[in-house]
Amino acid sequence: MKHPLHQFHFCPKCGSNRFTEHNEKSKKCSGCGFIYYFNSSAAVVAVIENNKGEVLVARRAKDPAQGTLDLPGGFIDMYETAEEAVTREIGEETGLSINSSQYLFSIPNIYLYSGFEVHTVDIFFKCRVNDFNHLTAQDDVSELLFISYDKINPSDFGLVSIRKGVEKLLSENK
Repeated sequence: MKHPLHQFHFCPKCGSNRFTEHNEKSKKCSGCGFIYYFNSSAAVVAVIENNKGEVLVARRAKDPAQGTLDLPGGFIDMYETAEEAVTREIGEETGLSINSSQYLFSIPNIYLYSGFEVHTVDIFFKCRVNDFNHLTAQDDVSELLFISYDKINPSDFGLVSIRKGVEKLLSENK
């Protein structure tokens, strides 16, 4: 697999086209000396259950994977913790307020956005919500539904990391 730096041809600091491979993880500009290490972006994923033990699932309103199932979540903004991000994203996508969140696991992913491969680390949280009265599909979600673990089909989830996360959740909930 090619390192994502192959997509960058100009130094992000000075704009020089003398931006060449420095090592397997970085490029160096021979113009200004800047060394750029390309690292994963961070994203959060919420696993929210209702009082019946069903999982809140979203249908993606936009590409990538438009129309497929997803778990609510999204990218962590600058200067934001993962816990703040999962709270914000859930509010934006579902209208819900999270009472608490607990780290579960993380999975690396490649998220194709506008034809660009964004390498991410998707951080999964188990989130507690007490009040589902304001549940509304918003932002980049077209539909929200609760599905029991025994009815979840991982192949219905369009993003690879979410599919792997769902498989892990299913194996732990047997």
